[in-house]
Amino acid sequence: MSIRTAVDDLSSGLKIYHIWIMLAWSEIKQRYRRSVIGPFWLTLSTAIMILAMGPLYGGLFGQSLNKYFLYLATSIIVWGLISSSINDACQVFIGSEGFIKQSSLPLSVYVLRLVWRNLIIFLHNVVVIIGVAIFYPPDINLSTLLVVPGLMILALNALWIGIVIGLVCARYRDVTQIVSSLVGIAFFITPVMWYPRMLGAKEWMVNLNPLYHFMQILRAPILGEPVALINWITAVAVTLLGFMLMIVLFGRYRSRIAYWV
Repeated sequence: MSIRTAVDDLSSGLKIYHIWIMLAWSEIKQRYRRSVIGPFWLTLSTAIMILAMGPLYGGLFGQSLNKYFLYLATSIIVWGLISSSINDACQVFIGSEGFIKQSSLPLSVYVLRLVWRNLIIFLHNVVVIIGVAIFYPPDINLSTLLVVPGLMILALNALWIGIVIGLVCARYRDVTQIVSSLVGIAFFITPVMWYPRMLGAKEWMVNLNPLYHFMQILRAPILGEPVALINWITAVAVTLLGFMLMIVLFGRYRSRIAYWV
């Protein structure tokens, strides 16, 4: 019965896609109201950060900017999508308290709004990747087409993570700080600014980090590189396990969220 509740909520939320699409756009517009370039301020700040970090870390790691600059730009922007999806999940239900208590919308609508909003911001930031690619062009080939399934898998994971973490944080508010700290630590242990091969004989250790696999299924196609089979297997396995966990928890505790927030 609890599983049916979770599935029905998700199904109902997906059917009224016009609502969460509108809510996501409205939230972005409200955040940058009266701004001349709107959400492109995020793109501009990201571009400045990458321009500053590229020569610095390229020099520190002894890497040629011909390849490292695009690698860094892609990594930072893909990581931004992943980290914001996780961090924003902490407030997805708490921040929607007014809607939850005054409307009968499916609770998944608020998570779908989060996913769509972060995808919009990611697509804005893709402009930076395109700009860097003009000066340091990647090897565009058939592998580049894998950007689409890679982005879809990341979006699906953002959905189950949003529900699970949002639910837990609504019940235990201290978890928000824990998640934020863990994401900060994960940035340094995930190959974002550095290459996995820099670990030498211990390169295999990056495979123990699930975030690395999610980075690769989107980053590698953008760079025109093939995606390793282990990246796909791990990403798909985590997605399936995550959805099973989400359905169990959401089905069991969905009715309590309104009281927790």
